[in-house]
Amino acid sequence: MAQFEPAALPELLPVFYRRLFPHGPYGRWLSYGGVVKNYFQLREFSFTLRDDVYLRFQSFGSPQELERELQKINPYKIDIGAVYSHRPNQHNTVHLGAFQPQEKELVFDIDMTDYDDVRTCCSSADICSKCWTLMTIAVRIIDRALVEDLGVRHRLWVYSGRRGVHCWVCDDAVRKWSPALRAAAVEYLSLVKGGADTVKKVTLSHPVHPFIRRSLGVVEKYFEEFALRGQDILGSPEKWDKVLALIPEEHREALQAEFPRRKDSVQRWELLRARLERARGRAGAAGPGYADWEVMLQFCFPRLDINVSKGLNHLLKSPFSVHPKTGRVSVPLDLQRLDQFDPFAVPTITSLCQELDTAGSDGEQEDGGATEPKRRARDYKKTSLAPYVRVFEQFVEGMESARRGERIRQSDLQGDF
Repeated sequence: MAQFEPAALPELLPVFYRRLFPHGPYGRWLSYGGVVKNYFQLREFSFTLRDDVYLRFQSFGSPQELERELQKINPYKIDIGAVYSHRPNQHNTVHLGAFQPQEKELVFDIDMTDYDDVRTCCSSADICSKCWTLMTIAVRIIDRALVEDLGVRHRLWVYSGRRGVHCWVCDDAVRKWSPALRAAAVEYLSLVKGGADTVKKVTLSHPVHPFIRRSLGVVEKYFEEFALRGQDILGSPEKWDKVLALIPEEHREALQAEFPRRKDSVQRWELLRARLERARGRAGAAGPGYADWEVMLQFCFPRLDINVSKGLNHLLKSPFSVHPKTGRVSVPLDLQRLDQFDPFAVPTITSLCQELDTAGSDGEQEDGGATEPKRRARDYKKTSLAPYVRVFEQFVEGMESARRGERIRQSDLQGDF
């Protein structure tokens, strides 16, 4: 893949916004079928321009107007905010206190830096295939709970372009949720508590909640790959002491004596689990706790930023924004192929523009009589962005289909009277 150079952004972004950005489905997504009058016009966008110039409270009369603005100013980053009581670009003309956020998607922001205490392969903004498994686990756990526990239907999962994932929950009812309801949802989905100074961050009580049991089922599938092989959490005395600090004191000495006789982290974990399961069996239902489960959850359970999710006026990076440090496009995730997703294989703006050049002259002759939107649709279909746009289109089509179904249902109900 072509090397991305941040200095090239000023010349690449105009090509990206003119020929690659999926303006059509993007406008359909944020218009929500035009059911609510002026819904799109009341939405806040913010743009980060070159040299960190930041523009907040931007709003547009239509998706076409937004498209023209993107092609005019070529922002380095796009953030999406709430739907307000008045047009955000007129907020200075509104009486103080009258300008208020009314609705927004419920969003989740999962950032790899929040896992620095449990990953040894990387730290801060760096990621690799070993620790990316944490993001796969997070998506699996949160998405299952959103659908099965909270009754949510329309979720868009997006790679951030660097070191994390975002989720946009777009159901009509959820967009109307109050900050208190949003905070309650995040609280339900949170388990790892405490900051850098807290040693034991997960404590389970009897009976274990079904949500936690089902989440453990997901963690079980990935724990050996991530924790025992990838991070080698019992690979040395220094490492295993950190794990033993999370289990009841009466088991530590015996395990410390036994661990050196075992070959690797996998065998040491089997020993630890067997010992704790025996103790749990002897103690009965109210037993000594679930220390092995607590270790697994502390290492693997999703870590959510509650403030991003509960605040209506909090902005989040838009899908299909280009990350200015990596050049990678913030692309939707295909949950059917989540285990195969590789953040390093995501197209960069540099590679996409090169793909366009390669597709080049043939396409130009072919497209001579095509309208601009049609030609552009064919443009991104010639590149490695195409499968990600298709995932996005399927998401938007799913919402539109549900909306049509709801309209038919409502008209049938009215016909019954």
